[in-house]
Amino acid sequence: MKPHFIAMGLAAAILAVVPAQAADKLVVSTWGGSFRDLIDEAIGQKFTADTGVEVEYVTGGTMDRLNKAKLAKGAPESDITFTTSHVGWLYASDELYETLDLSKVPNAANLVEQAKISPYHIGSWAYVYTIGYRPDLVPEGVTFSSWQDLWSPKLKGMLAAPDFDPSHIINVAALLSGADAATWEKGQPKLLELKPNFKAFYTNDANSQQLFATGETPVQVVLSMNAYYMIDQGVDIKLVVPKEGAILGVDTMAIMKGSKNAELAYKFINTALDPEVQAKIAEIKKGSPVVLNAKVDAETAALPGVFTKAEQWNSQAIVIDHKLRAEKTAEWRKWFAENMISR
Repeated sequence: MKPHFIAMGLAAAILAVVPAQAADKLVVSTWGGSFRDLIDEAIGQKFTADTGVEVEYVTGGTMDRLNKAKLAKGAPESDITFTTSHVGWLYASDELYETLDLSKVPNAANLVEQAKISPYHIGSWAYVYTIGYRPDLVPEGVTFSSWQDLWSPKLKGMLAAPDFDPSHIINVAALLSGADAATWEKGQPKLLELKPNFKAFYTNDANSQQLFATGETPVQVVLSMNAYYMIDQGVDIKLVVPKEGAILGVDTMAIMKGSKNAELAYKFINTALDPEVQAKIAEIKKGSPVVLNAKVDAETAALPGVFTKAEQWNSQAIVIDHKLRAEKTAEWRKWFAENMISR
């Protein structure tokens, strides 16, 4: 064979493999730490194995990443963004997300209704904020079958809740007052009655862990995933879902408007909703899979706040309207800081 034919043959061979091996990397925006590791271990590595495309992660705080995305509007740093359901609505309102075509995500056929957040972003996993307590440190006879039990005078100076997002306890107080998120002001007197029971307001998961571990706040409105992490570390914590339900949290994924890798992004999202991937996420983080065909280990599925059946999603989850929550969060934080945190 003549040299130039050999060269042409080699060039053709190289071109044939380039799309599979050298397609643009997929860039994913997420939180750092354990959540970045979760996405890589459960989703990213399988996506790369299936497509040959590497995943690069850009990490940062929830609002920091939103502000960066606003500045880069039209030329996004990432192809896919993971964020909370209500903050996702802030992205969508600023026209930073593509409208999703779920016909390109076959695994979305099994998505639970509560994870269909908007036409722009859908759930990747879920969790709850609920009541966690140290049974060795709460007064004898105190139980937590209802959110109302947090108001027991026996719990004076024992309670903690997040200061960065008071939406959970604000909406519980509204619910117990016969109101809802839209009419949350009706729950303000109820909230003020709870003030003597607060000992501290934690600023992040690590602060929550410290307050629990030392026993300074033996009762918390706590992120279920964080509580299960502490239990794995040997801290004696009991988690309960009150009869009214637990406050649902959904972390979401979306494709950034202007992404040049939209088709790959759809493949990544489809990988994220693969039932085996969803089961793996549940095992790692003790959260709820957002597809109903995930086969979760029986021990994990039995944990309070882990929903694997539609009936559980419907009866045990208190859903705050995600768009309303996005609109109200600043107002709620201001009121909470001035009236609950301020002494």
